[in-house]
Amino acid sequence: MEPQTELDPRYSDDGATAHPWPEAQARLSEAELFWISTVRPDGRPHVTPLPAVWADGALHFCTGPEERKARNLEQNPNVVLTTGTNIWNKGYDLVVEGEAVRVGDDDRLRDLADAWERKYGSFWHFEVRDGRFHHGPGSALVFSVAPRTVFGFGKGEPFSQTRWRFG
Repeated sequence: MEPQTELDPRYSDDGATAHPWPEAQARLSEAELFWISTVRPDGRPHVTPLPAVWADGALHFCTGPEERKARNLEQNPNVVLTTGTNIWNKGYDLVVEGEAVRVGDDDRLRDLADAWERKYGSFWHFEVRDGRFHHGPGSALVFSVAPRTVFGFGKGEPFSQTRWRFG
C-alpha cells in the first residue's frame, strides 16, 4: 500500500523535499535497533530498546509474555517504534505509529524467525511452535505493527519532516 506523502514546511528548511516512501522502507529494513513506546495500565509510558524486522509492510518485534511491554499491550495495543541516530544535525530518524497485533500462525512465524536470523545472526535462532518463538528455556510472543503514520526527520542540510499516512 502506498501512503500519502507530505513534507511539513513548518519543520523543514527551504528547498527540502519529501522523502520517498521506498527510501523510508529501506531504512526501516536496515535499522538494527528500535525503541518501543507502550502505555502502562495506569497511563504512564514505558520505553525500551529492541530489535525488529521489517517484513510485508510492517515492523515485527518479539517479547516474553511476562515482560512489561507484553503486559502493556494486553490493555492498549497502540505503540510507537523509533529508530535513527542520536546526533542532532546528521542522519535520519523514523517514528512509526500503529497498533501491535499478535502473530500466531506458525508458518508466518517461521518466515519471521528466518528473517530475524538473517538480519541479526545465529544468536537470534528461534524454534517455532504453538504460535510462539522459542529460544532456550523461554518463549516469546511476536507482534506486527503495520504503520498508521510514519514521520521521517532529516537532520542537517537540509532539515526536513516528511509524514506518510496509511489508509
